[in-house]
Amino acid sequence: MTRFVIAPQWQGSSSSRAMQLIDGAEAIAGDLPRAATTTLEAPPEAGDAQGTRVLRASALVRMRERIHDAVAAVHGEHAVTIGGDCGVALGAVSAVAGDDLAVLWIDAHADLNTPESSPSGAFHGMVLRAIIGDGIDPLRLSPGIPPSRVVLAGTRAVDAEEQRFIDEHGIRVIPAAGLSDPESLADAVVATGAARVHVHVDLDVLDPAEIAGVALPEPFGARAADVAAAIRRLRARVPLAGATITEFSPSTPAAAVDDLGTILRLVGALA
Repeated sequence: MTRFVIAPQWQGSSSSRAMQLIDGAEAIAGDLPRAATTTLEAPPEAGDAQGTRVLRASALVRMRERIHDAVAAVHGEHAVTIGGDCGVALGAVSAVAGDDLAVLWIDAHADLNTPESSPSGAFHGMVLRAIIGDGIDPLRLSPGIPPSRVVLAGTRAVDAEEQRFIDEHGIRVIPAAGLSDPESLADAVVATGAARVHVHVDLDVLDPAEIAGVALPEPFGARAADVAAAIRRLRARVPLAGATITEFSPSTPAAAVDDLGTILRLVGALA
């Protein structure tokens, strides 16, 4: 049975709706099997940068440790970590990392900034770069997942430093429209040579017509049905080491209901 880890972290977000990520995580948790779900407590305080360029770094470090421990405790099955902001992926990936792991980043944004290049200082825009091994300790993976084993999918909002990094390292990128081919994700991950994959889904990868409860929507996104079908096909070809679903911040708890059917379709593909 798949295990679920609920991580209502908001401190990595740059959005004015950041604390609504707590409501989003709780809404998703309400539709998951209770016996298979572990809910983590996020630090109540915002945290501080501790002399770094990462906002709220102290709270993020504490959550990385909690998420890592919860995911590492899952044996004989995989964990789906439910955020919260994209920063929860650092702890989730660190718990399953190895030299045979690929990371598939299904997200409208590349999240490849460094603390120096980030326009906001928010960790959710740096977390994939931290998984690759760049950034500050202890908010980075060491050793990191090399760019040759990273695949971006549905990515369409990229900062200049992120694009430079993608181009320099030849990171594979599947456009949102390409997800209509169910073999697209599997082909890209198989091409990395990895034996396992962690799949990260930021809900803003979806077209705004598909989902309302995201704080940073981007036009021309993917269809939920296409993403779910591509993930299922990937799982038929490459073992799933773990997954994350993030950035659900409904405008109100009541409004969360409108998006839950779409989100649970993705949960089902990963579980």
